[in-house]
Amino acid sequence: MTDSTPQESPDQQTFRKYCREWLQDNLPPAPPVILPQMAIGLMYTEQLDYLVQWQKSAFDAGLVGCDYPRNCGGGGHENYQRIANEEMHKAKTPYFPNVIGLGMAAPTLFYHASDELKQRLLPKLFSAEEIWCQGFSEPGAGSDLASVQTFAEPKPGDDHKWIINGQKVWTSLAHFASWMILLARTDKSDKYNGLSYFVVPIKAALGKGVTVKPLIKASGETGFNEVLFENLEIDDAYRLDEVGKGWQVAMTTLTHERGAGALVMPSAGGQADDDSDSSSISGVGDVLRLARNSYRFGKRAVDDPLIRDQLVKLLIRDEGLSRSMGVHNVDGLREHPSRIPMQGKLAVTELMQDAAALALEIEGASSSLYVADSNAPEKGRWSMGYINSFANTIAAGTSEVQRNILGERVLGMPKSK
Repeated sequence: MTDSTPQESPDQQTFRKYCREWLQDNLPPAPPVILPQMAIGLMYTEQLDYLVQWQKSAFDAGLVGCDYPRNCGGGGHENYQRIANEEMHKAKTPYFPNVIGLGMAAPTLFYHASDELKQRLLPKLFSAEEIWCQGFSEPGAGSDLASVQTFAEPKPGDDHKWIINGQKVWTSLAHFASWMILLARTDKSDKYNGLSYFVVPIKAALGKGVTVKPLIKASGETGFNEVLFENLEIDDAYRLDEVGKGWQVAMTTLTHERGAGALVMPSAGGQADDDSDSSSISGVGDVLRLARNSYRFGKRAVDDPLIRDQLVKLLIRDEGLSRSMGVHNVDGLREHPSRIPMQGKLAVTELMQDAAALALEIEGASSSLYVADSNAPEKGRWSMGYINSFANTIAAGTSEVQRNILGERVLGMPKSK
């Protein structure tokens, strides 16, 4: 018996059954070390090794890269990745470590790289044998991405080589990464058409033109980094698309990062909290559970009318988002292909932040206890979640940028000045 939807073909229903049975037999054991809440917070080799083994086993079983062509490591199917993702989340698996690779680098390579690069890089990306990071943000170029100043210039006397100098910042997973997707300036006279896009083998170049330095977040984690380039030499074969087309290539990356791309990102997760409410897309269901199990002034937090009022408002938002995302899968109800995915990134990240803030209010003073404190409620989940929520509302463009994009590209409103 499967939970397949009426729109699924017999082959897709068979694949769903296969995914469910494989996961029942191959669900990884509990991790030997504490894992961060998100892959971009990975700090230690032991954490990475456990998750790489999981992603590789899922890839070998055909649950990762399902919709990519077979000749570049994919399954050669259409609309199968969504099914695999649903079954992995239902099974409450560990998350995948190579999130930058799966969500951003893979679709960018697929649409813009040479066949040789696709066949060389995608299989090890899918298997997590090679971790990827994103070289976009700089100290002077965050939301205004087109202002990047990291400069790539042809090597004098060799048109097949580039020399790169500059700095990238907030680079998640760079300390583990073999490869970076890099947006660099190749012409200082043109803001947009002066950008080009490269893939850079940064691990092979450590100490030879590449330096990676950790950045400590407010949470105490060091998943972010700054990456310095000093006369790094790379082959022209690592350039994606034409010189000066970097902005267009970057739009492919960002569209998929925001969940509005044509290719579905392989996604797993749910293992960390066996009691979590998998029906909630934002964690609001877990805040409701917390309110039922927490006491304030001698009574349950859920019986406090102020807490109940905030909970109901969050639950309404959560249900509305869930139903809105369901509409996106119905062709006749989808008036704009990007509206719901881009709206979802904005609305879900802000709802997750508000849910975590309410959880801290419910926990009261004990919410200040850190994850390493045995007295921390729910192992410090909500305090860490609240701190990390700000990364989610900033990454892939701040909430303000997302509102501008929705207004201008979806609603057709005039551009902001």
